[in-house]
Amino acid sequence: MTDRVIEAVDLVKDLGEGAAQVQALKGVSLALAGGELVLLMGPSGCGKTTLLSVLGCMLSPTRGTVHLLGRSTAGLPPEELARLRRTHVGFVFQSYHLFPTLSAADNVRLALDVRGERAAGAIARAGDALATVGLAGKMKAYPRELSGGEQQRVAIARAIVGNASVILADEPTGALDSANGHAIMTVLAGIARDSARGVLVVTHDPRILSFAHRIVRMEDGRIVGGEDGPAGATPL
Repeated sequence: MTDRVIEAVDLVKDLGEGAAQVQALKGVSLALAGGELVLLMGPSGCGKTTLLSVLGCMLSPTRGTVHLLGRSTAGLPPEELARLRRTHVGFVFQSYHLFPTLSAADNVRLALDVRGERAAGAIARAGDALATVGLAGKMKAYPRELSGGEQQRVAIARAIVGNASVILADEPTGALDSANGHAIMTVLAGIARDSARGVLVVTHDPRILSFAHRIVRMEDGRIVGGEDGPAGATPL
């Protein structure tokens, strides 16, 4: 593991207004290093997804700071936050979020399109990303022609195609059986071998604990504990 790719310090996030306002994050501090795969675990509603959204520059914290590759995001306008997100953060979701009318390669290439990269090189990069996740032969396949595990691999390829330093995955194995979940975590663990990339996975899935370098636990908007995973600090 190398330097921190992202760090949160004393994050507070209020959601809603007036009597309906709730404090989703209550002073959360967390760091993710390059070459590290961290599992973030805790009961539903404890703030895990909100934390991922703040780390990924989707939401701004009410208080506290996020440092992305050493740069504070405090006070940045929405367009600059969006640029940082597109350049440095890749998201993976439980429900894949693939466009059904686009091929696997075109779904991956969307991540480059939003950055203005539409040349032939973008097609080659999409192919390379699909090869990285084991789908070199599925570039022209549509989501309906892919299994759930394969669709999640396409989503991971989309997350990494722009060379993001931070991969944030929200329940990436939640919709998959044990074998496919293991395969997806093997892909994410392979990505985390890159010392320039860190992977943070929100999960309820005890089947994937063996992939973690660290396990961080949340309750009621706070970090309540952390421990080395079965993988310790040794790359998988």
